[in-house]
Amino acid sequence: MYRRTPGKVRIDTGWVQGTVQEGMSVYKGIPFAAPPVGDLRWKAPKPLQPWDTVLSATSFSKSPIQAFNMPGGSEDCLYLNVWSAAKTPGDKLPVMVWIYGGGFAMGSASQFDGSKLASHGVVFVSINYRVGQIGFMAHPELSAESPSHTSGNYGLLDQIAGLKWVKKNIAKFGGDPNNVTIFGESAGGISVSMLCASPEAKGLFQRAISRSGGSFGPTRKTSYPGENMKLLAQAEEEGKALGESLGCSSISEMRALPPEKLSRQMVVTGGAWPIVDGYVIPDDQYKMYEAGNFNDVDILVGYNSDEGQSFSPTKNPEEHIAQVKERYGKFWEDLIRAYPVDMDTVPMSGRNLMRDAAFGWHTWVWANLEEKLGTGSVYLYCFDQHPADAFDTGSPHGQDVDYVFGSIANPTIDTDLALSNIMMNYWTNFARSGDPNGEGLPEWPRFDGKNVMYLTGDKPYVGGVPDLESLEVLDGYFAWRRTEEGAAWANGK
Repeated sequence: MYRRTPGKVRIDTGWVQGTVQEGMSVYKGIPFAAPPVGDLRWKAPKPLQPWDTVLSATSFSKSPIQAFNMPGGSEDCLYLNVWSAAKTPGDKLPVMVWIYGGGFAMGSASQFDGSKLASHGVVFVSINYRVGQIGFMAHPELSAESPSHTSGNYGLLDQIAGLKWVKKNIAKFGGDPNNVTIFGESAGGISVSMLCASPEAKGLFQRAISRSGGSFGPTRKTSYPGENMKLLAQAEEEGKALGESLGCSSISEMRALPPEKLSRQMVVTGGAWPIVDGYVIPDDQYKMYEAGNFNDVDILVGYNSDEGQSFSPTKNPEEHIAQVKERYGKFWEDLIRAYPVDMDTVPMSGRNLMRDAAFGWHTWVWANLEEKLGTGSVYLYCFDQHPADAFDTGSPHGQDVDYVFGSIANPTIDTDLALSNIMMNYWTNFARSGDPNGEGLPEWPRFDGKNVMYLTGDKPYVGGVPDLESLEVLDGYFAWRRTEEGAAWANGK
């Protein structure tokens, strides 16, 4: 029996009681793993103990503890939320699993309302995962005690545990466990990219949507967020240094610290990021795809036209050129020519280079690799709905989030709501069949190496890859980084 009372469902660990809102079943704060506290801090998520009573799933759990912008967080954060318009389990609606962004340092599933997407005929799930030093610290002692002999990617393991919960339980909510789409933005989009390469996530989803994400750069000791990852050995040494900075000589002492102290320390010691650990992320993702070692699924990927606006401070030509020299080695002159700079164009040149190095190149390469080496459908987009107060520049990082969730509270452009509706239809159509197209929507062709859907206004259109010639120069830089010479340069800095 699907429900004994409205909103009541039996999952593998016990009964959960949700609410019914405007004909939609909503469940908030369902635990999917044991609380990662005490001795379980910095361990892969563990199974839950079943419960005998009916669990109230009517309010969000606490957010993951973090250093920034999220008061009231907790280590006890491994919960998920479900919105479903299904009437019976036999409906087998497509499932969309949301992974939030926030630089792997902040964020929470409770920030997102899945009702608008679910109303398009899908089951929407949002997952909490550990962030910051709680979610991504590596340490030699942690690696030694782990069955996988690795450490550091706990936040990604949380996401995988959430997907395993979906596989096991989502049919009870009217979802199809064999038609799951993972989607995310920024760090969430990067997570989607990593899950597409992780053997630990194999078979847990059939489609992937990444917005402003991708992780195809080679490893490097000096990590630029969004561009590179570090290796386990280096991350372990940084974990040791973190412990020493906190006056701890062992993991047991670090586990005894209040979580708030670890979160605050991230501000001092720098951010946390997934690493190439040989387990969750076995290797450089670009090399994994070239070798055919990836989860071959349908992908819909893209980025915003002015991502760099959110990250690149205005510089004079001398400062900009010095930074490019420091960051790109022997390719600095080629990249200055590819992204030309003078007194008038420094801000936009720097922003475009930042956009492509952190987002554009990764997304473009991902689409090309899947199109050439995989069997899944591939769709590439550029979001270009310029804010009303910055119409002569472009769409900054994160602007697209409200469009996909149908949560634009104060539209500033008269086509905002129309574009939001178009995007929700594209996203849910893709989740349903691997094809975003549908009645009344501008035709979106599969990516063939050239065509990109520009999401703008009330009539998105197909065009070429943005700044393709510049991207090709950047591609040469990343190819050099994978040579012995390039690797020695990057790791000798």
